Amino acid sequence: MTTSCKVSICVPTYNRPELIVECLDSCLAQTHTNIEILIGDDSSDDRTQALIETRYAHDARIHYVRNEPSLGQARNVASLFARASGDKIALIHDDDYFAHDAIASLLAPWQQYPQLEVAFADQYEVDVQGNVDTAKSEALNTDFHRTASAEGLQQQPGRTGLVQMFPNNGWMANADLVKRISYRDDVGMCCDYVFGSELCLAAAQVYYLHRYVSYYRKTEVSISHGTRGSASAASLTAFEFVTALQLDASLEPARRVALRRLAPIVVSLYAKNDAPLAALRVAFEHPYAYAYGLDARLYYHLSLIVRAFITMKRGLPPSAPRFP
Repeated sequence: MTTSCKVSICVPTYNRPELIVECLDSCLAQTHTNIEILIGDDSSDDRTQALIETRYAHDARIHYVRNEPSLGQARNVASLFARASGDKIALIHDDDYFAHDAIASLLAPWQQYPQLEVAFADQYEVDVQGNVDTAKSEALNTDFHRTASAEGLQQQPGRTGLVQMFPNNGWMANADLVKRISYRDDVGMCCDYVFGSELCLAAAQVYYLHRYVSYYRKTEVSISHGTRGSASAASLTAFEFVTALQLDASLEPARRVALRRLAPIVVSLYAKNDAPLAALRVAFEHPYAYAYGLDARLYYHLSLIVRAFITMKRGLPPSAPRFP
């Protein structure tokens, strides 16, 4: 099955011609060769288009589309999914890249579990130059519950998405499921997390492979950088999404894990954006997120809330938003 299975690798890009070459070269170098590489270019200039036409014009595996006008992150990714003709779909962002055996590794669990719908694995963390930080890579995966003891079929596929065990890229899933869920344009910069959660909630079987298959590049410029300290930050949208989800009772502990991570960020966001009442409400509705008063962040966030109340009472302009 692994050799006959066609995999569509989707690559959304935006103004990163200096990085996309490493991404595309890693896709072309895969040991599993039955692939197509779909590029959706939302760039504001023609540098990426010129690069693709010069460097990859004669490779039939690459299918490039320039979006004019640009679609935005969610609709760009959704358009790539819609264009995919493979049995499986994989996603890799333009500043990240695959290990040479990533696609083969992600495909392998389907041989043991033919009914599998989603597979994912570990990510290396690399700097702008592509240097791997081993300690940060281990911490990154551990922080998102990707550990040796968790390897295998997930007993609760939905939990995988809710607690952010599922990565934002470097995964693989059945094409029909990916197309059915797709990316939502109504959740702003939170579309990665919402997609991962909804994909895993919809999947009957999800497999985690404890193996590095992709490289996640940390850069100063990211898609959510411009809004991360504002009231439109992805964390706030994620909090609202998780809170509103209709879940089976068995998944309520997973919701709690997700909110334990998100609630303090949201409290800080509200306090720093002139909404102290909303901040206070979230803090007191989720005391477990602060270890019931044992977490020092609670007192720091309460000080932010008090400061916001004082600022509002005096009619002073709020301080510039900062990342919580």
